[in-house]
Amino acid sequence: MKNPSKIIRSENLTWPGLERKDYKTAGTGSGFGFDKISRYVLFGEREDESGLNMQTRFFEIGEGGYSSLERHRHPHTVVIVKGRGSMILGDRVAELEPMDAVYIAPKTVHQFHADRGEAMGFLCVVDRYRDRPEIPKDAKELQEWIPDPEVRKKARIRV
Repeated sequence: MKNPSKIIRSENLTWPGLERKDYKTAGTGSGFGFDKISRYVLFGEREDESGLNMQTRFFEIGEGGYSSLERHRHPHTVVIVKGRGSMILGDRVAELEPMDAVYIAPKTVHQFHADRGEAMGFLCVVDRYRDRPEIPKDAKELQEWIPDPEVRKKARIRV
């Protein structure tokens, strides 16, 4: 049996030979609850990586962009590797700097923002097999998820 161990070389936070993908396949742009974001799946998606129980992904959010506001049952971790930004994490807004590490516990509302004048990139490690994220369906549900009106102002959701 061939040893599946490997090194995937980066060229300025891109990985030649790996597909740069849309953030989500439901669509693109702010009308879908996210904007200016793409991803690479570095490990955990290909057949020769079936021994991995997790995926390692890299996300890049262009200046002014943001991820979807969501929550789910699975936990995951994030390490900021490029740029600065902020995020909604539960009931607060937190500033993010390079090499900050974030643990997102199950059912925690979260959303990343590249809102400090530059693009932001981060590594994310998540279970390979996981539940689908929930997104708030309307303003009432958003208020239930994020009771604090100051934190809620930061949220970008599908309209």
